[in-house]
Amino acid sequence: MLIQKKTGNIIGHAAGNKIIDSVSIEWHEANKRIMHKKTTSGKEVILKFLNENQQLTEGDILFENADTIIVVEILPCDAIIVKPKTVLEIASVCYEIGNKHLPMFYLNDELLIAFELPLYNLLTQTGYDVQRGDRKLIKPLKTTVQAHAALSSDFLFSANTQHTNNIT
Repeated sequence: MLIQKKTGNIIGHAAGNKIIDSVSIEWHEANKRIMHKKTTSGKEVILKFLNENQQLTEGDILFENADTIIVVEILPCDAIIVKPKTVLEIASVCYEIGNKHLPMFYLNDELLIAFELPLYNLLTQTGYDVQRGDRKLIKPLKTTVQAHAALSSDFLFSANTQHTNNIT
């Protein structure tokens, strides 16, 4: 079965008596444009997204007919879990992780990063509330930088506090 677009999300979707079948993917596959997968019921599917910046998320509907809905399931992975206590701590942790150009995720008041031992050790030694556990990395933090912006210290501070205030 060839799937070229997602048609919505199962959250808030009236499934009725339809069977929910899922395609399991790893967190790092969410941006892939072409994948060959099997659903939990064993159906072979080919995901071939032609649009750029296709981002699959938990519960995305890939296919629906009269009796079946195929949705995306993102598998849990070994993750670093950081529970910042203050806005300043959020900014500091994001700075440390951002300097390593690693993708970060935010869910249920936790910053999540795919597990890497050197980063785990660094964050632990710095004194942050850090744990290791299995989590679904499903809500990536969007990081954008405005090119050619006036880079005064006021601009950087206000941009950082504005983004971190939106987290809580």
